[in-house]
Amino acid sequence: MPIIEFSSVVTSGKDGCLQMQCASRQFTFILDEPTLLGGKDTAMNPVEALLGALGACKGIVAKSFARQQKIKLHDIRIDVKGELDTDGFTGKNKDTKIGFSKITTHFYIKADNSEEEIKAFIDFIERTCPVYDTIRNPPICKTTYHLVQDITAL
Repeated sequence: MPIIEFSSVVTSGKDGCLQMQCASRQFTFILDEPTLLGGKDTAMNPVEALLGALGACKGIVAKSFARQQKIKLHDIRIDVKGELDTDGFTGKNKDTKIGFSKITTHFYIKADNSEEEIKAFIDFIERTCPVYDTIRNPPICKTTYHLVQDITAL
């Protein structure tokens, strides 16, 4: 299968402060920060969105491949938690990791399968989830910039 490029355009949110609007295809969503971190608490923050994207990707993989993997999946819930020391990105502690130091996923699965079959299925999900693979095996990242007079003209 060919490589497909996905994209998102991120702009300042209408509410100002730290709010950002993310757009992909015809969809948009807002990200913000809690008041404790300088935002207005109007939406989840980027690291919460990352955890949500990870859990959603694992869930989509589970639902997409359950039948192929002979899993009689009735329902699924995925709790994803991340540990982050805010002293890292705020610059209070230069020796602290800036991003998550630990991410934990807990699956709750309702299915007509044995525990052994479910364990093998979860192993399959972990091997197959693109977001999880991106976190575990970081891609090449490239950053560019342009100084512009009017962002709205783009």
